[in-house]
Amino acid sequence: MVAAAVEQKLNADHSDYQGPQAACACRQPARYAGRKAKSFHSVVGRLILERAYYHCSACQRGFYPRDRAWGLEASSLSPGVIRMVAAVGAAVSFEEGSQLLQELADIHVDPKQVQRTAEAVGQAIDRDEHRNSEALSSDNPPPTMYLGIDGTGVPLRRQELQNRQGKQADGSAKSREVKLCVVWSAESRDQENRPVRDAGSVTYSAAIESAAAQETQSVCSEFYQRVVREATRRKLLQAARRVVLGDGAPWIWNLSDELYPDAVQILDLWHAKEYFSVVGKELYGTGSEKAKAWIQKRWDELDEGRFEALLRAVARHASRNEEARKLLERLKVNRHRMDYPRFKSQGLCVSSGVVEAGCKVVIGTRLKRAGMHWSVAGANAITALRCCRLSGRFQDYWERRPELQRAA
Repeated sequence: MVAAAVEQKLNADHSDYQGPQAACACRQPARYAGRKAKSFHSVVGRLILERAYYHCSACQRGFYPRDRAWGLEASSLSPGVIRMVAAVGAAVSFEEGSQLLQELADIHVDPKQVQRTAEAVGQAIDRDEHRNSEALSSDNPPPTMYLGIDGTGVPLRRQELQNRQGKQADGSAKSREVKLCVVWSAESRDQENRPVRDAGSVTYSAAIESAAAQETQSVCSEFYQRVVREATRRKLLQAARRVVLGDGAPWIWNLSDELYPDAVQILDLWHAKEYFSVVGKELYGTGSEKAKAWIQKRWDELDEGRFEALLRAVARHASRNEEARKLLERLKVNRHRMDYPRFKSQGLCVSSGVVEAGCKVVIGTRLKRAGMHWSVAGANAITALRCCRLSGRFQDYWERRPELQRAA
């Protein structure tokens, strides 16, 4: 009933007729060639709309002024439906998204169209992310700003992994790493006066990209530039104190040294404790009482800042256990990043879980589900879409979308 009324009203409106001729995108005059009908999916149901059609003999292309004005040129979906498709495509599999649209809105969009539409929106968001790095707010940033960096593997299609080295027994790869940067503040405190991330302060940016600090003498890596853009949006450099948290991977500290040499660097406490868990299980067996006791003692020493005791305990096994040897080297390299009592006394987060949760929430829950295999372009598109939504920027993007489409 509603769809029929809307359809009748729109088809009676011929305001899209621009006369015998209208300007084509090639800047040559296009000739009016009558009105043509097309079926569209809208939020009120299926509509068959008649629109003025113009054809340009110079470039041999046609266009519909109404489709241009309403953002319908490249799709049979209305902007409202495209937004709904993007939302479900970001949250669940494309098959599940198709089912949700049918069940909740009585809109039939097949899974392939859900995929094409969601990925197209994600690609548009990614292009916008590359172009727009203006500060999100005119307000001064909090006194302390945190930058977390991490990576997690995403399964890719076989053709996307040709000639890539990986961790499989034959040396091949099954995935590529999505690199994630997270920015947040933690001026709030819990009942024990420990820092807690501020509500609504967490933002994400991620992609399958190179993270080399500098690939040539003049061109910085893609991920390097991504971090700079996100830090600029969040006014990281304007904060009185900057903190970089990472899992200990050398590329993270190299990037931090290059970008923010005065930042406090902290090896995330959760990851640090996990290193000792791995060694304890290697030495005494998973689940054994000896392993549990050894691990707990190391954790206590870590919390208390008894670093020499840690070094001795690990060095005792380094000559005959590879995991212990690797941990000993890691401890020596990251000693200044593991002074947790000092960091805590300065009111700093040492293991907020924000970065680890980011890998799971942004990437894992959507892109690492059973049976999924992505193209690089598809994975990056859905990652961009999820980062935008989870960072609270989707509404802003959607309000600017018509302007961005016209500019494109």
